[in-house]
Amino acid sequence: MSIPKSISIIIPVYNEKKTLRQLLSQVIQASVSGLQKEVIVVDDGSSDGTAQLIKSLRLPKLKKILLSVNHGKGFAVRQGILQAQGDLILIQDADLEYNPADYPLLLAPFLLQRASVVYGSRELSFNRHSSPLFFVGGKLVTFFTWLLFGGRLTDVPTGYKVFSRRLLLNLPLRCRGFEFCPEVTAHLLKRDIHIIEVPIRYSPRSIHSGKKIRFYDGLIALWTLLRVRVGL
Repeated sequence: MSIPKSISIIIPVYNEKKTLRQLLSQVIQASVSGLQKEVIVVDDGSSDGTAQLIKSLRLPKLKKILLSVNHGKGFAVRQGILQAQGDLILIQDADLEYNPADYPLLLAPFLLQRASVVYGSRELSFNRHSSPLFFVGGKLVTFFTWLLFGGRLTDVPTGYKVFSRRLLLNLPLRCRGFEFCPEVTAHLLKRDIHIIEVPIRYSPRSIHSGKKIRFYDGLIALWTLLRVRVGL
């Protein structure tokens, strides 16, 4: 892969009015190791005033996609991918759990011309977990990925993923909700595409403070891995 010159940062958003402004400030200021930066915010039918906030923003290189109804994180990410122009695509959650100051770590393998996909692993550095249930659920999804596809990834559900845009556009993604992570990982591993992991920081929030993923999303993740494995 040639050295990338630009990056699109896709931020799927649903009811994150309290954190979005701060997150966007961090993203705009964050170093992307000299790459040209494009920021794409996709509002997924928010009902708390987030869409109105996005409309009012006047930030450089900010592209806005406003969906009229809520479809799910995976659908929002896919809409952002279709609009992205960067050589690389980075997925950024809007809830402040992931720190944009880690962008240089995520981009370093691409700049060394030895990566087409990089995941930021919460397990390669010391981080807190939002709850034992979320920790066990993430481990289960990662283990099930090993079982079906091989490889030794440490953190399949991580929110920090960076891809070559050309590669990502060639994957037959169908996800609508939180199953984006297992689906994209399954398609990559099924094609024997090497995924590099780097350590990142993680500041988890609880369901009480706004975390949206639930137990049934873990079951959907496991089904998604199996579906891609058998070619459904």
